[in-house]
Amino acid sequence: MKTTVKTTVKTVEHLGRGPLGRDELAALVARDIPPGSFVNLGIGQPTTVADHLPAGSGVVLHTENGMLGMGPAARGDDIDPDLTNAGKVPVTELPGASYFHHADSFAMMRGGHLDVCVLGAFQVSERGDLANWHTGAPDAIPAVGGAMDLATGAKQVFVMMTLFTKEGTPKLVPECTYPLTGLACVSRVYTDLGVFHIGPHGVTVVETYGTSVADLASRLEVAVRPLGQEE
Repeated sequence: MKTTVKTTVKTVEHLGRGPLGRDELAALVARDIPPGSFVNLGIGQPTTVADHLPAGSGVVLHTENGMLGMGPAARGDDIDPDLTNAGKVPVTELPGASYFHHADSFAMMRGGHLDVCVLGAFQVSERGDLANWHTGAPDAIPAVGGAMDLATGAKQVFVMMTLFTKEGTPKLVPECTYPLTGLACVSRVYTDLGVFHIGPHGVTVVETYGTSVADLASRLEVAVRPLGQEE
């Protein structure tokens, strides 16, 4: 008689350390990008993911200013002022890299040809709504760029952000109060204190860093569940 063994995946709590640093967070995102994916890295912190992709992963990086096959950030003699990503940061090119018109780049974004995009955020809601282009403050400068196109066009949207503002206000919220970039588009949220999956059962905690699931649950206004308790 054949016996079926059910394996339960549990949340990993890294309690014997502090929160993730910026490079650690970038490495964590890079680890979770499936091999062979076509990926766009948003302006700011997401661009650092390029420096942590393992050689031979087959991940092809896309920049909205018109390039496929972007490599890590350029340093020293590798810097070419004419070779930058969408954030104007000098980058390198990998063998087979190609260049194209801005309009063609946005057609790739809007046409569903990107497997993953990694974006920063001011807020993410428990339904996966994204707010990342404007805080609504009178003196703030709106900067939507291609974020709306990426949020709606990519097959998966990963967000990188701190879990709390400098004032201690949660950025993972029941409902976004800032102007929206996209509705129900975010599938994963990577923060300094934990990694979260967002799905039909709400927010699931995959890993924590320097804190516990119980502590996060007490500090957030959204209901968060450990893995294995999604239903």
